[in-house]
Amino acid sequence: MHEYQETYTEPPAADTKRYAGFWMRFWAYLTDLIVVFSLNGILLSPFKFINDGDAIGIWDWTVAGIISMVVLYVYFLLMTKFYGKTLGKMIFGLLVVREDRQPLKWRDLFFREVIGRFIHRVFWWTNVLYLFVAFTDQKQGLHDMAGNTRVLLDR
Repeated sequence: MHEYQETYTEPPAADTKRYAGFWMRFWAYLTDLIVVFSLNGILLSPFKFINDGDAIGIWDWTVAGIISMVVLYVYFLLMTKFYGKTLGKMIFGLLVVREDRQPLKWRDLFFREVIGRFIHRVFWWTNVLYLFVAFTDQKQGLHDMAGNTRVLLDR
C-alpha cells in the first residue's frame, strides 16, 4: 500500500526581504515623474507671464530649468526621508530601506536621491545602468549601492 506523506514547508520568516524588481520600480519611477512634472507645471506657470514668456537664463541654464530640477531632487529626497517611499512607490507597494534596516539617514539619501539621480541626468547614457536592478541579487541599482539602500515590496 502506498502511503501519502504531505511535505511541510516552513512559513517565511517575518523579516523575509522581498526585493522590488526592475519593472515595479520602473512603473513607480514613471508615476513619480508624472507627479514631479505636474508640480513643476503648477510652480512654473507664473514664468509664462514674466519676460513676455521668454526664458530667463543664467549662463547656459534657464531659471525654470533650475527650479524644475530642484523640485525633482527635493521631491525624491524629502518623500523618501519622511515616508520611506515616494508617491509612485506608495502606489506600487514599494519601500526604501537601509541595508542594515536602521532608519534612513540624510547621508544615505543624499547619495541615493541627489548624487545618483544627478549622474543619471547629466550623463544620458548612464540611464542604461538602471538595468543593474534587473540583474543583481538584491535588485540594486548603482544609486542604491551608493546609498546603502534596498527597495523592498511593502505588501
